[in-house]
Amino acid sequence: MKYDYIIVGAGLFGSTFANLAHKEGKKVLVIDKRNHIAGNIYTENIEGINVHKYGAHIFHTDYKDVWQYVNSFVEFNRYTNSPVARIGNEIYNMPFNMNTFAKIWNDVFTPEDAMRHINEEKKEIVGEPKNLEEQAISLVGRTIYEKLIKGYTEKQWNRDCKDLPAFIIKRLPVRLIYDNNYFNDKYQGIPIGGYTKLVENMLEGIEVKLNTNFFDDVEYYKTMAEKIVYTGPIDEYFNYCFGELDWRSLKFETKILDKENFQGNAVVNYTGHEVDYTRVIEHKHFEYGKQEKTVITYEYPADYEKGMEKYYTVNDEKNNKLAEEYRKLADKEENVIFGGRLAEYKYYDMDDVIKSAFEMYKKDLD
Repeated sequence: MKYDYIIVGAGLFGSTFANLAHKEGKKVLVIDKRNHIAGNIYTENIEGINVHKYGAHIFHTDYKDVWQYVNSFVEFNRYTNSPVARIGNEIYNMPFNMNTFAKIWNDVFTPEDAMRHINEEKKEIVGEPKNLEEQAISLVGRTIYEKLIKGYTEKQWNRDCKDLPAFIIKRLPVRLIYDNNYFNDKYQGIPIGGYTKLVENMLEGIEVKLNTNFFDDVEYYKTMAEKIVYTGPIDEYFNYCFGELDWRSLKFETKILDKENFQGNAVVNYTGHEVDYTRVIEHKHFEYGKQEKTVITYEYPADYEKGMEKYYTVNDEKNNKLAEEYRKLADKEENVIFGGRLAEYKYYDMDDVIKSAFEMYKKDLD
């Protein structure tokens, strides 16, 4: 055995696990089929701007240990996620807060005013909501649903909201304060210099092989290490023996513009059907850039097709049941640790990915 761990995937989970093992003197090899490290948080420098190549990523957490951990590799700025929503020629603040309500209803000045409108509209739904549309209206009323939820959600899932299960929206934040901060977490920011720099520093001193597919020679890698840490799709590991899990994907269209400022905000969500994309990202605003040019990315939801990136789990009854069958197989697999969103078929925020890697590494040592 040449290595203590061979880690399949140089994303956030794999890089955290590798770093923890390396710091304790373990011999580690990280492999990734892509031509770059950092997985979906990879940032590429274009025109002096750190471009989020796989969609906007804002680091936020309440875990003090996770915040201290990532800050030990790179300094984070004070970026606060305050997206705006555009439908037609109207602009609203997100998440739903007093700024939003005061714009929607011209007689809203206090939290009591806002709740009067919302509670009146919620009465439309009687009994248990039968679909996503009814669930959303029961939470925030029809006006907010139609302006800020309906179109965005239907584009995201490529289905009418009436055909989507109610449980997809278990809650919708209604903040009765004039505060546009999207997250409630105590710590928030963007790594200065981009996420690739963060992961580069995490993997310092560790052997990394890119353009290397684990499935080209699974048995070879298993004989080379005491344990495999697998972060790829769980169904692919087991050769889709129960069938393929469903995913939603994304397509991106990135442009370099010969202007300093395109939209005045890092993220603008487009919640109507007048455009096909769900949001436009202007990357320089994540790091308060002053470059003469700007880089923007249009984000389009897409049905997953072979060869595309897998972004969002489809948490319906069929896929949840299928994922559970694969997890049972994974539990029986000797000397293989399954971790991260692909290997667990689970939506993860970045801080939860790191926290999970902490816990899985500690569990393996125990």
